Amino acid sequence: MTKDDSPLILVVDDNSENLRLLCGILEEHNYQTVMAKSGKDAITFLEKESADLILLDIMMPDESGINICKLLKRSINLKNIPIIFVTARAESEDVVNGFEAGAVDYITKPFNPSELLARVKTHIELKLAREEIKTLRGIVPLCAGCKNIRLPDGTWQVLEEYIQQNTEAELSHGLCPDCIRKLYPDFADKILASENPEDAT
Repeated sequence: MTKDDSPLILVVDDNSENLRLLCGILEEHNYQTVMAKSGKDAITFLEKESADLILLDIMMPDESGINICKLLKRSINLKNIPIIFVTARAESEDVVNGFEAGAVDYITKPFNPSELLARVKTHIELKLAREEIKTLRGIVPLCAGCKNIRLPDGTWQVLEEYIQQNTEAELSHGLCPDCIRKLYPDFADKILASENPEDAT
């Protein structure tokens, strides 16, 4: 979080109009924003500062958002920043590739302000929840939709119950099969097949 306790969102898009639109919507709802017109600019900023969330355009001229996402997820210092892809192409391959690269969600152009704000709010809350329990041990799969924890036997447990029963774990986040089917019915089978083939049936 930033010093005035308002979440900071890095918005990465080569289109100036998209940047102004996204940042305008976010700033109207008390988020701080930083604009980057390329992946290189985004990485330069993140080498010096941090962000609570990144909105990342998939299609950019210098380097694709997919590659930038993969690069950020390989960084020890940056891998826990949630990334939401922004795309004009809500095609199955793009969505699956985005999740495989490490994104937590995606929104499509043209933007629906209510949807944008809801998704941003959810993922910032999840990041803050993760930070609050970072003294817990291990890496725990966390559903970004319902906040349930996936146990080793494949069942899911409410986050609060898990925290009470365990200590010293570090949370990661994702989507459980039910939430994937609810949020992305058109792409659910491909997403599940690429991540966990046993969940696709």
